[in-house]
Amino acid sequence: MEAAAEPAQVPPARLTRYPVLDTRSLEQAREAVTRVYLDHDLTAPDDRLQMTLNATSDRLFTVGYLTYKSAAKLVMPPTEDNYHVNLTTAGRTAASRTDGGRATTTARTSGIVLLPDQENTVRWSPDAEQLILKIPRRSLEDHLSEQLARPVHDVLDFDYGIDLTTPAGRTLLASVEFFVRELDRPGGLADMPIAREQYEAFVMTQLLHAGRHQFTDALLAPADPVRSGRLRPVLDYMEQHADEPLTPQELARVGCMSVRTLHATFQQELGESPMNHLRRIRLDHVRAELLRCDPVSTRVTQVALRWGFFHQSRFAQQYRERFGELPRDTLRERTG
Repeated sequence: MEAAAEPAQVPPARLTRYPVLDTRSLEQAREAVTRVYLDHDLTAPDDRLQMTLNATSDRLFTVGYLTYKSAAKLVMPPTEDNYHVNLTTAGRTAASRTDGGRATTTARTSGIVLLPDQENTVRWSPDAEQLILKIPRRSLEDHLSEQLARPVHDVLDFDYGIDLTTPAGRTLLASVEFFVRELDRPGGLADMPIAREQYEAFVMTQLLHAGRHQFTDALLAPADPVRSGRLRPVLDYMEQHADEPLTPQELARVGCMSVRTLHATFQQELGESPMNHLRRIRLDHVRAELLRCDPVSTRVTQVALRWGFFHQSRFAQQYRERFGELPRDTLRERTG
């Protein structure tokens, strides 16, 4: 009997397409991390380290991979304008901050959040590796405002540690690792700015649910759906702008409701999420276009991209589930 095939290994999430610096120089390491993340003091035993920093930034936040291969110690002043989320993927770290808070992180089980108004000291084990998010206060606090449909002006007082073994914590780590691997993949999210921004918003939602803060109870409270008539402007807007990069946040603003209420109302009235409904609208538009266009000069891929479908295999599967045939078969009907 042949041995069962080994499952494919998931590549490590390291952002290798976005190198910032590989160095054994402590001063160069400090300057690079300062440039990408924040000013800090860096020390290492005998000034020996082997630092690798890869990172990339977009509209909503910066994501990076960092390792020192040394028992490095970082002392960081208050970040002021940003939250830093350190997700340990190998090794361990020990952290403390000026309010007396202490936290340890171990590989794939825990992380920490550095707040804008606290000084932090973090000690790395020589084998420690982290995926680190730098999220501007405005990005995260505006995102929470849209979830709650009320202004948020206070610093989000996250608990120091994040448990990555809870359902929300596992989803946060998985979503960040998927995001990083997609950015590394040619033809992935790095080449799809609209999809990238939407996924960044998803990551921020997961952070708000995985880390405990003063708005957690309000965020987790069941949202009350609004009357079905309140959905009409949202449904009309979806139909009129289906070829544009719509987000739940934008749709909630159209309906004058929170994102949570938007989801609750769609589930109660239509039995599906807003994005699932939008996808069905877009699939209908794709089919209508394929049925009326010239099959000789038309490519299915071009039509799909025009209506916001970037992953062609997934699009073909969704199309067949809705219409019982592949999009290329619909196009052939024009020659039948």
